[in-house]
Amino acid sequence: MNQLIRCKNCDEIFMKTPFDHWPEYEFGSNHPDESIQAIEKDDFQDFLIHHHGHQLEDLRVIEDSFISEKAYSEPIKTSYFKATNGKESFVIKKFRERIDEPLKYQLIAGDYSLKWIGLHVQTKEIVEQLKKEFKNNPLTQNQIDAFVKLYHSIVETLPVKNLERVPEESPNPLEIFYKMDDVSLFYLLRNCRHIFNKQEHLRIEDFIHRHREDGVLLLRATYKIQIKEIAKSKKKPVPASVLLRKKEVLKKE
Repeated sequence: MNQLIRCKNCDEIFMKTPFDHWPEYEFGSNHPDESIQAIEKDDFQDFLIHHHGHQLEDLRVIEDSFISEKAYSEPIKTSYFKATNGKESFVIKKFRERIDEPLKYQLIAGDYSLKWIGLHVQTKEIVEQLKKEFKNNPLTQNQIDAFVKLYHSIVETLPVKNLERVPEESPNPLEIFYKMDDVSLFYLLRNCRHIFNKQEHLRIEDFIHRHREDGVLLLRATYKIQIKEIAKSKKKPVPASVLLRKKEVLKKE
């Protein structure tokens, strides 16, 4: 079982796992047929030796606090999560710079948030889906371009905070999908009458309703991780003369 440990003196973080005792293997450098040498390891014991005499405490990882700058399957990336000792919370940075090095953990004093960058239309996917569904009675390229342009113009006016998030999964953890609100949907349908004839409009209306919540008409919002660090306050040592005067006052009382 994994265990997150913090050194209160140094603010260093160690993630204790069952792999801490796994040995490293080295091949003979002179002859490829030499036997493999196993090098015994105990990462946790090394951590304890390095922090001998320091105060250690267990931290509990806060659920659903993980965020990453790349896909979770990427081995080389920087991620963040939150942990607590029951009294205060911490931000933990988890990273590695090479595939052959162990994960590193760093405590950050402060917090993080997601900053909205932009709202995007799935233009390529919309065009491909229109051509696929209207294959028997194809739309003209001008009609397709006009529909995409109209959709873009509406999306540009939408505040992301008023949109409803949908459970559509993205391989990128910094991408979130939203669906168009009802007022904007009505505006889209109404203006489609200037692009399509009556028969085409019925079909495009069906297309819009089917792909609004789980398809190509979903809006893709992109975010970036914003770290807000807080400078840790350092207690200034009280001069011995002050402590002496304080003791003298207490004695007189």
